[in-house]
Amino acid sequence: MEHQPPADDVVVQLSAAAVAAVDERSSTIHDGENAGAGDGGGGARRTFSQYYKMEHRKAPDFKWWQIGVLSYQSLGIIYGDLGTSPLYVFSTVTLPDPGEEDFLGILSLILWTLTLIGLLKYTFVVLHADDHGEGGTFALYSLLRQHVNFSGSMPMPVTRLASDINLKFHSKKKKLPSKMREFLERSTTAQSVITYVVLIATSMVMGDGALTPAISVLSAVQGIQSRSPKITQDHVVILSVIILIILFLFENYGTSKVSFAFSPIMLLWFAFVSLIGLYNIIKYYPPVLKAVSPLHIITFFARNKRKAWEQLGAIVLCITGAEAMFADLGHFNKSSIQMGFSAVVYPSMILAYSGQAAFLIKNPSKLSTTFYSSTPEPLFWPMFIIATLSAIVASQALISASFSIIRQSIALGCFPRVTMKHTSEKYEGQVYSPEVNYFLMITCIVITYGFKGGPQIGQAFGTVVIWVMLFTTTLMTVVMVVIWQTNIIAVGLFFAVFFCIEGIYMTSLLNKVLQGGWVPFANTAFFLAITMSWTYGRRKKNEYDAANLVGKQEFIKIVTGSSQVPGICIFCTDLMNGIPPIVRHYVKHTGSIREVMVFVTVRILPVRSVLPEERLLVDKLDHVGVYRCILQYGYMDNHNMDDDDFVVLVVASLKQIADNDEILLLDSAFTNGTSFVIGRTILKMSITRNCFKRFVINNLYRFLQKNFRSNMSSLRIAPGKTLQVGMHYEI
Repeated sequence: MEHQPPADDVVVQLSAAAVAAVDERSSTIHDGENAGAGDGGGGARRTFSQYYKMEHRKAPDFKWWQIGVLSYQSLGIIYGDLGTSPLYVFSTVTLPDPGEEDFLGILSLILWTLTLIGLLKYTFVVLHADDHGEGGTFALYSLLRQHVNFSGSMPMPVTRLASDINLKFHSKKKKLPSKMREFLERSTTAQSVITYVVLIATSMVMGDGALTPAISVLSAVQGIQSRSPKITQDHVVILSVIILIILFLFENYGTSKVSFAFSPIMLLWFAFVSLIGLYNIIKYYPPVLKAVSPLHIITFFARNKRKAWEQLGAIVLCITGAEAMFADLGHFNKSSIQMGFSAVVYPSMILAYSGQAAFLIKNPSKLSTTFYSSTPEPLFWPMFIIATLSAIVASQALISASFSIIRQSIALGCFPRVTMKHTSEKYEGQVYSPEVNYFLMITCIVITYGFKGGPQIGQAFGTVVIWVMLFTTTLMTVVMVVIWQTNIIAVGLFFAVFFCIEGIYMTSLLNKVLQGGWVPFANTAFFLAITMSWTYGRRKKNEYDAANLVGKQEFIKIVTGSSQVPGICIFCTDLMNGIPPIVRHYVKHTGSIREVMVFVTVRILPVRSVLPEERLLVDKLDHVGVYRCILQYGYMDNHNMDDDDFVVLVVASLKQIADNDEILLLDSAFTNGTSFVIGRTILKMSITRNCFKRFVINNLYRFLQKNFRSNMSSLRIAPGKTLQVGMHYEI
């Protein structure tokens, strides 16, 4: 099937649903077809749609020992925060004159929270909603975008090339579209709400990534004051800052090396808390596990009423860090995370909390110092050392999650481009960002020094996490209906149970916002300002580009009226279609053009990796020597490419769609050198517009645009080959 470009090449923003409506005859490309019809390949080629389906069929298989190794590594990366919660959960509870029924009620709440949210929701449901092995709220959003036409909110950019006719994402199930999907495709308001919920949730996790290390390290170091009265709070703060700096500098070595250093510590921690918990159960109160009955929860609330509700803010700390299981999925895989939680973390937490409850039933006056008071005296110092190291490890989970989330945000165009380094050749999801790492380090130091270990930091430790869990429950419900097409009764049960549980916890935690809980919300607001400003600014820039395209006749006039210089000129642009207005500006000031012009755009596709033969999509435009090139990457592809290698690849691809005269022209232009034209666009909103929008565009977006990397930064272009063209956009 041959494809010809339209008479007037214009910008289009098609969604998956719109593309899927194209004639089904284009879904299959037979051998010999499309050999040079704009897809950059000769002979039979796999389209993106075929490759996308292939990825779902051929998920990587891990042997049992590989899953075991990954599960072991996950202990040091994912479960530090969740695993060290016995340090402070019971100690945070403030009940006047608590008795046996109170401790059994608190233990029952802890057991059911760990079981329902940790084991059932995250381990056996949410982990299955991965997007090509990636987890987190952005993975859920990416899944929805692949199945729902988000025409009103960041639609999937699609070109007019023949290969994109086959760009389809819809569910493979042979069922009619769900009513919810039809509603979402009709309602731009619902699309915007989902988008904003995702941006808020991811900003919360990133904000928590800056707060958790400060809390964990301070909590660990402050413990030494109980045995060394000469150590002042200032000494604790200084030592905490030193440990934080060392911790963040160690991130440069990558997840795999970090986990092999931290995992033995966490394995020792889980072994110690399990054995000490078992010892306390046997010694103090063997029938303590009767707390598994939810009747003890009812009794607890009946006895304490409002005071019991206020304690939920402390009890929810037992599940803090559970969201890291999903957010860090790209660093490991489902089976390893499920094995780690089910076989090690969950039973260890059950024994640890049960042992503490058994101890408190006989020693209620020790509530404020539960952890160390319930530790046998001969094991105090070994446990103190392991607990201190484990609390430091706890900060690792959210740091790794922040790297994964920001990488996904960049791929979906919701965050400025920062450096992303792959730290493992074997596991592509393991990444490290120096800019993000150093920003989190500085933020942690500021928080640590600013609050000096005061109680304000811990007042709302679980607030952000419970909000993220609520957002995850909501998005999972939509995924179950639209993508999985789960039975509506099961979906309703899932939503009702988890939204109610998490909602009740959330109401209790909101009580602590004014008591220091504003810190995580301040961090969230900072990251949200970046994501919202970047998303809004990019949309306005694309709207301006689309409205000011160089038309067909104008472009022909520009080409014929300008002197031609030997060589190749590569214009770097964000537009998938049409001639960008930067060309008009460039010719106006130079008065000349190269004999071969190629418009290059980088596109991130929702796949793990793009096949080498699918890296470039090329097509001819309306004038001899003018071409379109789409440089495609998957989520986890290495984006770095030398400019010389890129030019060789482009010329080779163009030759496959060129005739003999054009091939001679390409060879001649290649020998005369290549220049890269990169547009530097400055947006300015007029004074007639809303003052807040003017501030976002004229200040926030301009700052981000100036200080972060461009899409073309993946090409290592020599400075001598680069020409930057500035252009002022008045919007």
